[in-house]
Amino acid sequence: MDLKRTFTGFAAALLMTGLLGNPAPAAPDDSPSTRDFGNGPERNSVAAEIPPIGQSASTFKIATGTTGYPRQNVLRVYPENPADKSIKLGLVPYHGIAPKLNALQQASNRVSAEVIGHSALGRDLYLVTVTAPETAAQARKQDRWRALIEDDPRQANRDAALKLGYKTPVWINANIHGDEWEGTDGALRVIERLAGATDPATAALLARTRVYVTVTNNPDGRIAGTRVNGAGFDINRDHATGSQPESRAVRDVVIGTQPFVMLDEHGYTGTTLIEPATPPHGQNYEYDLYIKHALPNALGMEAAIQRLGHPETARADIPFRDYSPGDWDDWPPIFTPMYAIYQGAVGHTVEIPLQVNRGVYDSLPVEELRRRSAVNTDVASATVTAAISYADVHRRSLLEGQIEQFRRGWAGEPSPEIPDGFVEGFGPEDRYSTTFPRAYVIPDSGPAAARLVDHLIANDVRVTRATHAFTLTGRSYPRGTYLVDMRQPKRGLANVLLEAGRDISQLVPQMYDISGWSHRLLWGAPVDISRAAAPRVSTRPVVAAGPTGHVPSGGRDLLLTLRDGSDVRALNTLLDLGVAVRQTTAATVLVPAAARDAASLVADRFGVRFTAAPRSATGTPLTRPTIAAAVSADELFVLRDMGFQPRVVSTALLNAGADLSDVDTLVVSSGLSYAGLNATGRAEVDELLARGGVVTRGSTGAAFNAAAGLLPATAVAARSDANGVVAVDNTGPVVGAGSPPHSFVYSPLWFTGTGFTVEQRYASTPLVAGHWLPSSTEAAGRAAVISGPTARGGRAVLFGTEPLFRAHPKGLYAPFARALYWTAG
Repeated sequence: MDLKRTFTGFAAALLMTGLLGNPAPAAPDDSPSTRDFGNGPERNSVAAEIPPIGQSASTFKIATGTTGYPRQNVLRVYPENPADKSIKLGLVPYHGIAPKLNALQQASNRVSAEVIGHSALGRDLYLVTVTAPETAAQARKQDRWRALIEDDPRQANRDAALKLGYKTPVWINANIHGDEWEGTDGALRVIERLAGATDPATAALLARTRVYVTVTNNPDGRIAGTRVNGAGFDINRDHATGSQPESRAVRDVVIGTQPFVMLDEHGYTGTTLIEPATPPHGQNYEYDLYIKHALPNALGMEAAIQRLGHPETARADIPFRDYSPGDWDDWPPIFTPMYAIYQGAVGHTVEIPLQVNRGVYDSLPVEELRRRSAVNTDVASATVTAAISYADVHRRSLLEGQIEQFRRGWAGEPSPEIPDGFVEGFGPEDRYSTTFPRAYVIPDSGPAAARLVDHLIANDVRVTRATHAFTLTGRSYPRGTYLVDMRQPKRGLANVLLEAGRDISQLVPQMYDISGWSHRLLWGAPVDISRAAAPRVSTRPVVAAGPTGHVPSGGRDLLLTLRDGSDVRALNTLLDLGVAVRQTTAATVLVPAAARDAASLVADRFGVRFTAAPRSATGTPLTRPTIAAAVSADELFVLRDMGFQPRVVSTALLNAGADLSDVDTLVVSSGLSYAGLNATGRAEVDELLARGGVVTRGSTGAAFNAAAGLLPATAVAARSDANGVVAVDNTGPVVGAGSPPHSFVYSPLWFTGTGFTVEQRYASTPLVAGHWLPSSTEAAGRAAVISGPTARGGRAVLFGTEPLFRAHPKGLYAPFARALYWTAG
């Protein structure tokens, strides 16, 4: 594409706007080599300092069969908060949103507002629906049609009444990054205009359209002026994992509304940016159905912002048209629009232009900040309005495209090859596709399998369960085995979650964010693939995985093997209950027969499976380790999720006198520099190192090891943007014992030297899926994780991999926990 620009200029522009900067203040030497991948290299320098977070589940389901529209609710009003960062910009503070929506509901029967979930810190998440009033019978008909499109697309395509009467669903998601505010205000402006307009054209539009708006997807960040939510997560990196309540809430919205078009309103890129994106394009998309609408819709939004007349809105950047491959890709399903594509939507990220966050929030005069915010609000409003208009004008084609996407899934047809010039600028660099397997098979193997099955179902992937034993591709499976038949409407989503992925290192020079992920390889559950054969067995649909907890009968002592994070959570709960647990190996603990009731309790609660211990089994007493953690927010989240109670520390806190006298193990991955400790902090750390343990991760951890003189290892770093799923050989007794044969890396390290135990090595061809230049073979056979007694008197484990990254690689939690117990022993 001769219009595509070079990465260098684009990256520099993004760095100037702050888009690629840290969630925390950027370091003075920021450069394109330290691009912000949401939780990237900066995780090594910024320690988590967040309050304890309670799990919050999304409970939203589209109301069906009971009421029509409007479905109005009186939203609770929060106390005024003068510290809300949006106030300075002249925008609507979070506490002002509910009163505004309550007033709109009173004033207009076109507006419905409801709470669809809660943020990490417990704040309400709002969904507004704008449409013409519907009777309950009319709403039920819309529900039936929406279900028919997914469940029986052939019949939907033949239904003339559906094609005439189905309301066009459009979904707008705003403020997913808390310090990118104006999407909320622009969307509210559109809601107000649609609610109050008296012209026949608007009435006709709303008679054939439903506009859904998640008004602020990140109220915690909106108030605090942070990109991340109250748990320290970038929600727009969480859609494949669903670790955060905010991402689960909008997941349920996109499933429940099944939009034709969706926008995710962001900022700030200097020039408005409107997707479609550059290659590599997700290989599981039905990309022809997407790009035929995404590009013209983007062009329409560009024209809309040009009509605003601001000097800053004279043009837009459309990455597909304007950027080089890899500059702004749509490869991973972690972003909201990319995830929405798999749910049947034409999804767009919109980046409004003028920066008002981070450094400039404090450095620019209020008048200039408010001028910029006003322009940004105009842009958000214009793009939302243009997208609604496009969806209305092209409603028939969009409907047929969604039907066709789901039909291909049910039929098991290969995705068609898209010819050059299909849309202007489409060429060989845009052509990505995959071969869908016939089925995935998930044996009922314990909590990891149950978690994976429940996750698939929550994402609207259809899972069945065999009603009797069967054989498939030469393997025998028992009754109760789970099956994911890939002849289903959302096969693209099923495959993008379950496939291994692809090494795309040689296809593009760089990637915007992660390039590899795999629930099959990283979540700890065994999953088999049937490439061509369909399972010949009767099945029943699954709405939730069956219980997996088990305690054998009899009076014997019990063994619990630490294979999964659920096993670790169960062990920590037993320790909290005062059970006299003994450790037999790094991966196995012995629970006395007298604690059978406690074992039954945790087996039921966490789905873990105990086995009967040999009569000769013995071990050393195990106590709950006291942990101090200088870690990133995602790692802190996972440690708490496994039942640890880490005490957050950092260089600054230790220099100020933080006490480590009762700490057993120090975890170091972010925000702690041994060289940066003053006399007070160093004395505290040295005392711990003489008696306790250390677990490190990444470059900060490796630097701590070297400066403190712990293990005689030299850390070697790959290129900082290398990332993905890697194959590993497990060789050691602590982390390596029984661990999965795959791990995850992000800015990977390996260790050279002698005088330590190699727990895990990179395989001969490490990278399974992702992006690693010049080649992952530079790490082949190298030590990825090491352990040993330290020169200071304690024990240490050093990770060059990313076992807790963004709470995603769940199958790697237990090996990390085993390192904690071992170093604390």
